[in-house]
Amino acid sequence: MGLASVGLIVEEPVSFIPKPEASESSVATVEPEAAELREGVEVAIEAIRPALQMDGGDITLIDVDEATGVVKIELIGACVGCPASTMTLKAGIERILKDRVSGVTDVIAVGLDEAAFDF
Repeated sequence: MGLASVGLIVEEPVSFIPKPEASESSVATVEPEAAELREGVEVAIEAIRPALQMDGGDITLIDVDEATGVVKIELIGACVGCPASTMTLKAGIERILKDRVSGVTDVIAVGLDEAAFDF
């Protein structure tokens, strides 16, 4: 059982990265955008966490690569070895993060067999 079976619904995508104004230099916006991307991912993960915990699992944020939009997470507890973890990762966690946080391009689960996630 994972996020799909719990029925976690995403309403409107939320952009956590402000658009720089024409007068701002691109160098001045790099740090705030990176911090806001990570913050947006953290907020979205907090919304996801209760659904995972209901099934005895949890999620830890490992890294957010602001240059590529790749988020690395670790599934822990009952999620490790669960046959539904691939669906939880791709159809649940990745979909929700992409919907809620502008700039997220991929979600990778560290420590799981990544070949199992190729669809």
